[in-house]
Amino acid sequence: MANLIVRGGRPLNGRVVPSANKNAVLPILCATLLTDEPVTLRGVPDITDARQIIALFERLGSKVDVDFATGVLRVQHSGALRTEAARLPEGMRSSIMLIPPLLARLGEARIEGDVKGCSLGVREIDPHIEVFQTFGVEVKPERGALALANRSRNGRPFAAASHWLDYASVTTTENFILCAALAEGVSTLTNAACEPHVQELCAFLAKMGAKVEGVGASRLVVEGVEKLGGAEHDFAEDFHEIATFLALGAITGGEVSVRNARPDQFPLIDRTFGKFGVEVGHENGWSTSRATGRLKVRHPFTAYILPKVEAAPWPYLPVDLLPIFIALGVRAEGEMMYWNKVYEGALGWTSELAKFGAHALSCDPHRVITFGGKPLAPATVESPYIIRVAIALLMLAASIEGASRILNADPIRRAHPHFVENLVRLGADVEWEG
Repeated sequence: MANLIVRGGRPLNGRVVPSANKNAVLPILCATLLTDEPVTLRGVPDITDARQIIALFERLGSKVDVDFATGVLRVQHSGALRTEAARLPEGMRSSIMLIPPLLARLGEARIEGDVKGCSLGVREIDPHIEVFQTFGVEVKPERGALALANRSRNGRPFAAASHWLDYASVTTTENFILCAALAEGVSTLTNAACEPHVQELCAFLAKMGAKVEGVGASRLVVEGVEKLGGAEHDFAEDFHEIATFLALGAITGGEVSVRNARPDQFPLIDRTFGKFGVEVGHENGWSTSRATGRLKVRHPFTAYILPKVEAAPWPYLPVDLLPIFIALGVRAEGEMMYWNKVYEGALGWTSELAKFGAHALSCDPHRVITFGGKPLAPATVESPYIIRVAIALLMLAASIEGASRILNADPIRRAHPHFVENLVRLGADVEWEG
C-alpha cells in the first residue's frame, strides 16, 4: 500500500477535467462480453479494476486493443472463449457482474476466493444468487466456491424473470439487467437502483440493441433480444470526482472548476454543499465551488435539532460522497450530523480525525456528529480501504499548514487515475510515497 505526503495550507485554484466513473466503466466492460461483435469505448480510465477485467478478456482469448494514454479500448469477444480462463478477478466487488455474460457465452461460471471491494461493511452475495436463480441458473455449493450453470432455452441463455429486490442494490440491479438483456421474454425488476452509473449501463446496452424501459426509475422492464451487436460509447464524467474536486477547492479556500456535462444530477449535492457555506454554480459545461470567508454550518430553522446530511441510495445523497462532507464539517464552524443509511462499516475511520485535532462523535455504526471549526494540526493518519475516506483525510491535510501523511492511500488509484497530478496542477504540494 502506498502513502501520500501532503504539505497543506495552499488554496487550490484552476480547472479539472475529471475521469470516467469506475462504477459505470466496470459493468460496461463486463457487458461487452454479451456480444461477439466489435465494441469501442472511449474514456476508459487507467485504474486497477479496469486493468484486471481487461486482463481477463485477454486470458479468455478476446481481441483487445487498449491505449490508456488516450483512454480508447477496442475489444471483440469472438470465436470460442477459453472456459478454463474464466476465473473472476479477486479483490474487486464488481467482478461478480462478469457472471451473467460468462453464463451467456460459456454456460458456466464460478464464484470463488475473495470477491469483494472496499471495507464498507458486509457485502453479501445472496441477492446476486437470488437474481441468477430467478433467471433459471443452477447454483451448486462446492468447497470454497459456488458453481453456476445454465442451459440454453431455444437458443437463449436465460428464461425471463420477475423479481423484487429487498434493497435497491446497484450491482444486483446491474446483474439483473445483464441477464434480462438476452433472456427469452420480458423481465421486470421492482425496487431497482437508479444511480447515474446504472443509467449509463442501460444507455450502453441500448446502443447494443437491448430494450430497457424505466431507466432512472425504480421499476425496470427489459424485453430480451436474441442477439446484441457492437457499439461505441463515450464515458460520462464521474459525478463523485466532480464533487470531490469542488470540495477540495472549498476546504482549501480556493476556487476550483470541474467539467460537468450533467449538472442536472447535482441539485441535492449543491444544496448539501450549501449546508457548509459553500456555493456551487454551473455554467457552460463547468461546475465551480466558492466559499466566501470561513466555512460555517448553516443552522436549520427548526430549533433544537442538529443539521444533518443523510446518505442513501440515489436519488438521496450518494453514500460514497459522505466522507468529503465529513471533512468539510470538521473545518466548518458548527455541528453537523451524518447518517449513512447503507453501510454499517463506513464510519469507523472517524477516529482518525482526532489525530488532526478534530472532534467527531460516533453515535452508532451509522451516525457521526462533527463539532467543527477547531484548531487543526498536521498529522499522520491511516485510511481504511475505502476510496473516498482516503480522499477525505487528504482534504483535511491539504487545508492544514504543514506536512501530513495519509497511510494506505492506495484505494484512490482504484477510481481516479490522475488524481495527484490534477491536485498538483491546482497548486497542491502532494506526492506518493512508496
